Amino acid sequence: MLKVEENGSLPNFFDHILTKGSLFNMQAFPQAARYLAYNLRYLRKKKDLSQQQLADQAQMPRTTLTHMESGQGNPSLQSLLKVSAALGVPLEQLLSRPQPEAIHIPADQIPIENRRQGKVHVYGLLPGATRGLAVERMVFKAGATLAGQPHLPGSHEYLTVISGQMMVYLIGQSYTLSAGDVLSFPGHQRHSYRNPGDTVAEAFSVVLPAPVAAPSPPLDRGSIRDSA
Repeated sequence: MLKVEENGSLPNFFDHILTKGSLFNMQAFPQAARYLAYNLRYLRKKKDLSQQQLADQAQMPRTTLTHMESGQGNPSLQSLLKVSAALGVPLEQLLSRPQPEAIHIPADQIPIENRRQGKVHVYGLLPGATRGLAVERMVFKAGATLAGQPHLPGSHEYLTVISGQMMVYLIGQSYTLSAGDVLSFPGHQRHSYRNPGDTVAEAFSVVLPAPVAAPSPPLDRGSIRDSA
């Protein structure tokens, strides 16, 4: 049985391919073959490449790449080096256990904005900046108010109350939300929040950008002439 290190690497496999030269029996290392097949498909699709496009960039026949992605082929060291170079990753990454793309942010590292002289705490829960998209946790002390920032035209905000009570004001109308309630409204409208209770209120706000409109189909001028 091939031993796998804690980091998912396969040292015996690497020793094998470096000492055996250009051709070896991948079937002797089925775990490496599975890792290679998964990693190749994942990285190729992540770069939005077809099998033929990646094969062209790696200067190899598409059938070679197909066999590698199926986990059934016996690729040469040269082929592995070519495809790793085309994908811009080290060879070891192709042959190691796939790693989840997860980001763990400890609570004490989540960015916090203290507004209204510290009466409102806003926690940014979305790693990285994405235009028009926001996920925030808002904590209001008793009686605290906060003017909302209008978002991009076409965006939509979804506010759900986790604890306490919240009032939301939208162009002259107010909405009172209890724990578990959800309010949906156009994000570009002027709005504000208030905690009307005598205890802390907590809510989550999710702002989604405007959906990308599908292109309009071209006009059929022949049909226009027929109907004229």
